[in-house]
Parts: sequence; structure tokens; C-alpha cells
Amino acid sequence: MTLSVGVDVGGTFTDFLLLDAAASTFRTAKVPTTTDDRARGFLDGIDRLAVAPGAIDWLVHGTTAGTNAVLERKNAPTGIITTAGFRDTLELGRRTRPKPYGLSGNFTPLIPRRLRREVAERIDATGAVVVPLDEAAVEREARALLAEGVESVVVHFMHSYVNDAHEARAAAIVRAIWPNEHVVAGHEIIREVREFERASTAAIHAGIGPIVSRYITSVASELAGRGFRNELLVMQANGGMLAASLVAEQAVQTVMSGPAAGVLAAAAIAGASGHANIITGDMGGTSFDVALVVGGEPVISAEKDLAYGVPIRIPMIDIHTVGAGGGSLATIDAAGMLRVGPESAGSTPGPIGYGRGGTVPTITDANFHLGRLNPGAVTGAGEAPLAAVESALDALGAPLGLDATGAADAIVKIAIAELAGAIRLVSIEKGHDPRDFAYMPFGGAGPLHAVEIARELGIPRIVVPRFPGLTSALGCILADVRHDFVQTVSTPVAALQPGAVDAILAAQAGAGRALLEREKVAVRRVEIIHEADLLYKGQTHVLRVPITGDRFDAAAVLAAFAEAYRTRFELEFPEMVPILANVRTTIVGLREKVDLAVFAPSGGSMEAAHQGTRRAFFAGEWHDAAIYLREHLPADAVIDGPAIVEQADSTLVLDPGSRATIDHVGNIIVELS
Repeated sequence: MTLSVGVDVGGTFTDFLLLDAAASTFRTAKVPTTTDDRARGFLDGIDRLAVAPGAIDWLVHGTTAGTNAVLERKNAPTGIITTAGFRDTLELGRRTRPKPYGLSGNFTPLIPRRLRREVAERIDATGAVVVPLDEAAVEREARALLAEGVESVVVHFMHSYVNDAHEARAAAIVRAIWPNEHVVAGHEIIREVREFERASTAAIHAGIGPIVSRYITSVASELAGRGFRNELLVMQANGGMLAASLVAEQAVQTVMSGPAAGVLAAAAIAGASGHANIITGDMGGTSFDVALVVGGEPVISAEKDLAYGVPIRIPMIDIHTVGAGGGSLATIDAAGMLRVGPESAGSTPGPIGYGRGGTVPTITDANFHLGRLNPGAVTGAGEAPLAAVESALDALGAPLGLDATGAADAIVKIAIAELAGAIRLVSIEKGHDPRDFAYMPFGGAGPLHAVEIARELGIPRIVVPRFPGLTSALGCILADVRHDFVQTVSTPVAALQPGAVDAILAAQAGAGRALLEREKVAVRRVEIIHEADLLYKGQTHVLRVPITGDRFDAAAVLAAFAEAYRTRFELEFPEMVPILANVRTTIVGLREKVDLAVFAPSGGSMEAAHQGTRRAFFAGEWHDAAIYLREHLPADAVIDGPAIVEQADSTLVLDPGSRATIDHVGNIIVELS
């Protein structure tokens, strides 16, 4: 297993990275995302790698198709059958509101009310049956949903995480008459307390299942027709991967999989470079994704809000997203204020400077005008569109009394403020000082703004990967196979029945091993990790502690919980009752590790890398910035700003006062004065 290909389908570009472990070589490709048919762009990129599909051993794919379907409410027609009296759970949520002040704002639920149906049944929080299941009503409502044109259906009953008898029986009834595989029982997705979050997660899964599985099936079928003999693998939000054959039943795990792959790669790159704590900033054409890596590991969250009123409760890398990418549009709002994003020009028509018909200035256009981007190097469009960029910036800035340069500078400053604000959300507001971290920018537009962001936040060092625009594709190659399981227990530790938790651990480990066997993916070994969520009686939030071995040692777990509580809050409560909230199991199929030294520079010279100078705008003044081609930089390169380092997938901008060197694995390390 030597030839690995990682593919990341973003909103603007689709990125490809091929690693040949035997020859210690790599190849890259980048194609515009074909939003009308993402499979077409995927296959075009494989062709550009100039490798026969039959020669590829590992082919791993990260995608935002599911995420975009949820955010844009373009999911498959979906219905839900739920407990009588709880039809509006998805719409009521947690009594929050779209905007903090006033009564404005709106919310579109994942499933419209006419497709939310109720049936008589009730199980209480202890698992006891209060109202028997009305099986005739289940069939009647399922047929009614079919008549409405529903493609995917959720069966979600109260407290099915503790007793799934009604939910399993109802799902069986629906499956007997349903014309496809898209019938989702909530307990099959998540067996954890909190009804709204469970319902939302199941609804997300059902809504994106047909879309993601059709897309992945189409790609897998085309690849098989071209000779690809192995299983296509798909990235998950938890930083692991799964086989394409399981996507239909694990669709919710693919949400945010592309950004998760980028953070996974960033952690590996930073570790190889000697940086245990980093802040990642993934800036593509449409969004900016921020995450923390602490102690060499990405921070994992058990819950995330994909959008207002749309929580997803699965283990996933904790990523915060804002709508600010290279293609974000700059406009004047009704109050006469300059706004940047969240709307994006996308890949079609794209920024004005791409020469594809764009007419509204973007962050990318501002950088074109400020001399920080070479339009010929980035798009091949040459200098012709720059006049159109200047004209559009003049028109944008006129109401504000700004010329084209002033408007471009204002666009970049507004973008930097928003990007820095996103980093504050995942660092300062969670108790981390950005000055204790290095910053790793990636994505096509990440290094372009990295120095300004780092200066804004006081971050002293920047680590720029060898291929910033392909970092998520690299993460796909680095990923292990992973599956996560959770079971709510919600019982005082002292009241647990002997062997009860051990049985849960064994069942979850067995389910994980069964999935690995179904995937038929070669791994060097399997690792099983057990954890427990605990809290004190009367509290709401849990602390997670490890369970050593395959058996639940109550004394050891309680000691670990007390220590974690003392570390977090500097408090001890020996008189309070500890509750075992949830039991978690993670199954990881570990692959052979990739030696990132393959990206270290070989040969090159400063003379070959230097391409002259270009006028670029920094801090209110025009400077002559030295231009370098990254592929020609030698291992001992030292670059002082102002300078611009160009490569096929990204551009690094160094302002006056910054200095860059290259480390032993090919990263550019930027030190700020």
C-alpha cells in the first residue's frame, strides 16, 4: 500500500495530493469545483494527477456536500415520525432566537411542519412503556409521507436512547414499505440524552443521506469503471475515515469532513515541526475555519451548531467557521457601511480578477489591486482583468470617499478584523492565550493574510505548510479509520449494577470491530479507547475522563473525575453524588504513518527562486516587495519582508518587519518583530 491520493472538494476549488511512499515523491493538482456535478470535477482531477486509478492503493475523499446542503436547506425531501405531542421539537429548539436583540430574524426548520407526523407511543426516562406503540398509525403516517414525495424519513421517539423497542419496531414497519434505504431510527445514530439535539442530528443525517450517498456512489462507480480496485474512503468530522459503502448509514459523520481533514494534517505538520500548540486558520474561497491543536491533538467537541437552531451531536473536531473567504463579496449596506461577506463569488463567476465574468469586488480582488497577488500566477488570466478590478473598487469606494486603493485596503482590514475575531472565539474566550500558540494558515487564501492576523492577535510565530492550499487533501491521506459510539447511562456511580457498564463497553467495541470488518480496509492494528462522562447530581455539564482497559473500575474513574474537576474548577465536592452520564467508545484502525520529510526542499537556490520585485501596499504605503517562487527555495533560505512567496496553490505575503526561514520538513517559519 504505497500510492495514496487525498481529495478535498471545497466550495471554490477541488484539491488533489498524491503521495508515493515507495519513491518518496508527490504530485498535486487543483481544479475548479464543478458545483453542478462535483463527481465530474473529482474525476477530472484524478486525470490531472496522471495516474491510473487501478494503481492507487488509498483514495480518501473529504467533502462539504453534506454541510452545504444543511446550511442552504437543499437537503433531500425529509419527513419525521415522532411521539405524539412532540411534533414541533425541531422548530422550538432551546428557546433561543436568531438575533440577540429585538424580535427580528427567522428560522427555517430542517423538516417543514407538514412533513412532521405524530403517532401514539411513550417510553419514560427510565425505559418503562407508558403508552404502547400504535403500529397502524406508524404505517399510515409513513404512507402519507410517501404520498407527499418524501425521500428520507426519521423515526424519532422520546427516550429511545434508554429503550429503543418502540423506535426499532416503528423503523421496521416503515422499512417494509419504504422504496429506498433512507429510513433513519434515531437510536441508530446517537444513543445519548437531549431530545432536541438527538432529533436535529437524526434529521441532518436523513436530509443529507440521499445527497451524499448518491454523490459518493457515483464517484465510486466511475472509479471502478476506470479500474480502481480498492474501497473509496470518505473523511469524517472526527478526523477519521470510513468506507464509501457505509456512507448511506453514516452520512451525518461526513459533515465538516473537509475542514476536519485540514486540522488533522495541521496537527501532524506542526508536530513534525516541533510545535505542540497551534491555532489553525483554513481560508478558502468561501469560508474561514478556525481550530485549536493542544498538546499535538485537535480539540474534539461532542456537539456543534452548524447554524442557528441546527445542533449536531456527534464527536467532531471543534471548528469555528465564518463566512469570509477569498471570494467573499464586498458591498455597501443600506446604512452606508462597507460589508465583506458572507456571500461569496464562488468558483463561477468568481472574483473579477479571475476574468470569468465576476463584477462585484471580493477579498481576492482587493489583494490583486494591492499587488499582493499575481493574477497571472494565480489564474492565468494575466493583467487584463486588473483594470476591471480597479474600476469596480473605485465605484465601491466612491460613496465612502475612497479611491480604489483605499477601498481595497479597507476590504482587507475588515476581513482581518473578522478573521481575528473568529480566532478569539476558539482561543481567548475558551481560556487560551493566542501568544502561547503558533499560527498555521492554510487553504488557498490562508497565508495571504497570516502575518496581519498574527500581528492583530500578538501571535509571535507562523508555520506555513509546504502546500497550504492542499492541506485538507493531505489530511485525507493521514487519516486513520475511526468510529465513535456513545450510550447514555445517567445513573449514580454507586448505584450501577455489577457488569452493566462492562456490557456496554463490550457491545460498543464489538460494533466498532464489525464496522472495520465490513470496510475491508487494511490497517496495521486496532486501538480501542473507552471514556466516561461524569457530573455531580444537579449539574448540567459533564467532564470526560478515560476508562483504563476494557472493564469499568468505578474507584479509578471517580478518582480521575475528582482530579479533573479539581484541575478545571479548583474545587472539591466529596459530599456530592457523582453521576455516570455517558459511556463512550472510539475504535481506531491505525494506518502506516506518512513521513512528512517528503516535502523537505531538495536543491534550489535564492537566485533561482527570486523573480524580481512588485509594488505592494502595506500599512498605508507602497513598497517594492521581492517575489520568490517557493518550489525553488533552498533549505537554508532566509527571506526578509516586504516579500511575496508564490506557489501554485497559495501565496504567502510578508510585510516589512517579518522574517521567514524553512524548517527540516519544508514549512516556512515566519517570525514577527
